[in-house]
Amino acid sequence: MDNNKLEAIERFIEKYGSNEKSCTICPRGCGVDRNTELGECREPFNPRVSSANLHNGEEPPVSGIHGSGTIFLTGCNLHCVFCQNYPISQLHDANRQCDIETFADMMVRLQKRRAHNINFVTPSHYVYQIVLGLREAIKRGFDIPVVYNTSGYDRAEIISDLAGIVDVFLPDAKYADNSVALRYSDAPNYVEINRAMLLRIYDKFGSDIEFGEWGIAKRGMIIRHLVIPGEVENSKAVLKWIAENLSPKVYLSLMSQYFPAYRASSEPKFDNINRRLSHREYEDVVDFAEGLGFENGWFQEG
Repeated sequence: MDNNKLEAIERFIEKYGSNEKSCTICPRGCGVDRNTELGECREPFNPRVSSANLHNGEEPPVSGIHGSGTIFLTGCNLHCVFCQNYPISQLHDANRQCDIETFADMMVRLQKRRAHNINFVTPSHYVYQIVLGLREAIKRGFDIPVVYNTSGYDRAEIISDLAGIVDVFLPDAKYADNSVALRYSDAPNYVEINRAMLLRIYDKFGSDIEFGEWGIAKRGMIIRHLVIPGEVENSKAVLKWIAENLSPKVYLSLMSQYFPAYRASSEPKFDNINRRLSHREYEDVVDFAEGLGFENGWFQEG
């Protein structure tokens, strides 16, 4: 049993217990009682899960050999018009709704299947419930790393208080322009919120990753950025800020996997991103990243 983690969990639960009746856990700050009504995320209090399985599609230090124990939580506090997981995040396609005990059992079962970690995908609107579940799971023998796989729209204070609970942060840095964030993700003040949380993670973890057996990340941060077609300058501005305000030594996952999905594939007002990312666009961003001195992390083939 990890006593230090349990102590951090108890502090978190005590501090944020009011979220059981008035949810302000994410920057939306809806303040609703999710036992009786839905806020911006459109999700109830008890976690709804789309899938919980071993997954090999993450960065190598997360997926490893046996796979990452991914728990895909339904809903999202962003509304990205190009979301590739939109049946889960936007259409709320859930296989089950869990009480906290069932949620904890899910984590323990994945550990027994030799998952390298438990990877909470889109956790921002379920942070409090995740921490409640982890408390129960640890009491049942759970002791593998916790990965916080977020779109990057999280309160900085929450991130600070998760630093003793979460082992690996996997945040997106999507935008450097709030008008772009509003257009594509309906996310007010995304830039300020995202940068504040990245600074908090960096303050707690720095740019290094602690690797364990088989090169699995045990502690640290990997920043993800998806290059969007026609938004190369946005990508460059994101990378420039990271290099200047964090460090070019941070681990960066620069993704080329964009394809038009959800509203981007069907609504005329998003015709500008209703296409694949070109090889030239991606290579332009890669060259820019290398020029800034980024050397740790992963680029993707076209």
